[in-house]
Amino acid sequence: MLRQILTDMFISPELLAELSEEQKQVLFIKMREEQVRRWKDREARLEKEDATLTKPKKASVKSVQWLAGMDSDVWVWVMGDHPADQSYEQICDDILAQRAACQAQREAEELRVKKEAELVKRFSSVLMDSELQLWKEEVERQEVERQEVERQEVERRAAAQEQSQQEKREAEERRRAEEEVRRVEQKRKQEIYMDLREVREERDDQHWQDSLRKSKAADLRRRSIAKQTRDDHRRQSVKALERGRVAAVTKAFGGDRPALPPKPKPRNLTVTSDTLNPKQGVRRTLSTSSREHIIRWFQEEQLPYRAGFQKDQSRIASWFHGIISRQEAEDLLSEGEPGHFLVRVSERILGYVLSYRCKEEFKHFLVDATEGCYMLLGHQIKFTSLAELVEFHEGEPITMSGGEQLLQPCGQRPSGVDYADLFT
Repeated sequence: MLRQILTDMFISPELLAELSEEQKQVLFIKMREEQVRRWKDREARLEKEDATLTKPKKASVKSVQWLAGMDSDVWVWVMGDHPADQSYEQICDDILAQRAACQAQREAEELRVKKEAELVKRFSSVLMDSELQLWKEEVERQEVERQEVERQEVERRAAAQEQSQQEKREAEERRRAEEEVRRVEQKRKQEIYMDLREVREERDDQHWQDSLRKSKAADLRRRSIAKQTRDDHRRQSVKALERGRVAAVTKAFGGDRPALPPKPKPRNLTVTSDTLNPKQGVRRTLSTSSREHIIRWFQEEQLPYRAGFQKDQSRIASWFHGIISRQEAEDLLSEGEPGHFLVRVSERILGYVLSYRCKEEFKHFLVDATEGCYMLLGHQIKFTSLAELVEFHEGEPITMSGGEQLLQPCGQRPSGVDYADLFT
């Protein structure tokens, strides 16, 4: 089944739904490795074809001339290599200084307008009072027939002098107000610049710390997963080799060998024109979830191998169940303790599913039943029967990370068995 998936580079949704998270990760890694291998083969083939075939060059009217440097080579300019180029820090500082200057200028303009309004209001009232006084004096002088000409001239001169002094005072106050605005603008500019720079430095430092922490955590997780996978594979391989040696010694000393089961009938697969991929040239079989089709497959191909029986083939194993759904399997396992398990016939694909109860969740592992053997998808150890697979994982966990060890089989409900339609 794994070889067919890697050949087609396709997995049906029904099969994907039966995989556990560990099996999905292993399948993704296998498919990625197959993609890289195919790409390398294609690149090598194209390079070999390009080396053997010489393509004639087409005459072209267009041409490109590159600017040459002092060394007669193509002139290339890299931003940042020239001494006059600014660094990233300088560019950021210039941008921050420009922003601070613009904001301080706006605030200074608002302060200048406010000061101008106060000065205009104060001095306009003084000017209005002075003009009113002059007008009154002029009326009085006209009434007394210009008898007080000399006194009017003195008052006019005094008013002119007073107005000149007022203009001087106004100019002085304007100068002081402008200096105050410039001082506030410069101070505000420096404060805004320091605040922006501090915020940028804190943000850059926090971003660097977060990236470094995430990188270290991901590296440790990858190393841990790789080590656990190596240990798991080495341990299971040693167990499989030990079983192989015991079987070889039994055969050498004339041990009884059980009769081979009859050869299963060839599977009739329906293929339509939609299952052919013209780009890859691979024929893909249709996936079916028909209950009748699964029962026929079990009776014709699995029953001759005594699938679901105990190792001595005396009766059906207590852990074997018929075509039940994932929810039904979890309902059965929920009545037991962590470590309970069962092997059920998948309701979606032609295969089996090993359902296991953990402390806080349920896990489902797909069992590949093709090529006349049984193996968990993604594992390397093959078994001749389901009973041998269950017996092996009663002593060895399915995955080293999860530690799923088969402790207690989950039997049938008292109301009746769920595999009756498979054996009738």
